Amino acid sequence: MKGATGPIVLILIGVVFLLDKLGYVPLHQLGPTLRSWWPVVLIVVGVAMLIRRRS
Repeated sequence: MKGATGPIVLILIGVVFLLDKLGYVPLHQLGPTLRSWWPVVLIVVGVAMLIRRRS
C-alpha cells in the first residue's frame, strides 16, 4: 500500500467536487466546517500513520 496516499487524496477531492456539482455538499459551507474540525483531521491522519506503521 506504499504510495497509495496521493491517489486516494485525489479521489477524495474528486468525490467532494462531484458531490458539490450534484448539490449534496455545498462547498461554501466546507470552509467553516474545516475551520472547526481541523484537529480531527490531524488525529485521523496520525492514527492512520500509526496503523500503517504497525502492519
